[in-house]
Amino acid sequence: MAKYGEGDKRWIVEERPDGTNVHNWHWAETNCLEWSRTFFTNLLSNLPILQGEANLFIKTTSLHNLDGEAYINIRKGKIIPGYEINLTLNWEGEAKDSEGTSLLKVNGTVEIPYISDENADEDPDLRVTVNDEGPIGKRIKDAMVSKGKPLILEKVRVWVQSMAKGGPVKEELDTKKPSSAAQPKQNQATSAPEMDAVKKDGGSVEKKGRKVISLTERFNCRAKDLYEILMDENRWKGFTQSNARISKEVGGEFSIFDGSVTGTNLELQEAKLIVQRWRFGSWNDGVQSQVRLVFEEPEPGVTIVKLTHTDVPDEDRYGNATVVENTERGWRDLIFQRIRAVFGFGI
Repeated sequence: MAKYGEGDKRWIVEERPDGTNVHNWHWAETNCLEWSRTFFTNLLSNLPILQGEANLFIKTTSLHNLDGEAYINIRKGKIIPGYEINLTLNWEGEAKDSEGTSLLKVNGTVEIPYISDENADEDPDLRVTVNDEGPIGKRIKDAMVSKGKPLILEKVRVWVQSMAKGGPVKEELDTKKPSSAAQPKQNQATSAPEMDAVKKDGGSVEKKGRKVISLTERFNCRAKDLYEILMDENRWKGFTQSNARISKEVGGEFSIFDGSVTGTNLELQEAKLIVQRWRFGSWNDGVQSQVRLVFEEPEPGVTIVKLTHTDVPDEDRYGNATVVENTERGWRDLIFQRIRAVFGFGI
């Protein structure tokens, strides 16, 4: 991920003399790190975890540190969050006996070493430490893990969702949105049929709020070899280093990337065509896309793959507006490039 303030100047337009970025047409980047520190301080300071259950009293006390980078890019009104942060919390706990006498007081830390926009739909790892690893201290720590972890991760998801909606610039964006009452009547009349579909130049129809990814990739191999790799769960496990379950039958189901992607085989022609229904677990309920892979072998040992991935949503269930970019990057880096590297099919 590019670091804040180090963007390619060819893509960042200098501000106008009057300071106006009309309709947010140009890149507008806002550093959100200090805002994030304040946000997490408010969310995670003095957060009650247990208040007497099993004679245990546990709470977070303060945000110890938050480092990394966090920013919001605005382009043509589109919110593009970027972040890689780590944070550490302080917490304290106490165990009492049935009469209310204190048995042990402890303190410790909760570390979340990596929160990234690339994994916005996944809960980050969380590590808990305690300053007393004796039997009672361990019991308090175990309670902090079992009861505190879900509460803390819930607060992290609140921050992720807030970043997806614009973070500290959301209020500014809301004030710049044109009022619906100010729209010309003819625009209101023509917008109704556009709610369901948008006509594209080639005559195909793209659903509103969905996008199409098209890629053409070259491999130094036979088409049947590449086809077999994409349809073989053991080789999927090998080049992705993740669990996979793949049916080789039309109508059969598949699950890849540890279940993050699931779907169904719609059409299969060995060494020529794969058509599948794809769905990411982070997408809204009911949202599905379609993948079409066409294999061409212009000469022996050279295969051209043409990917068309249709109905990719603009946003996931968490409001992240980077679904299309992340999906395209996944095809390039996590599938095609890894196949080349692992099986020696050329770079």
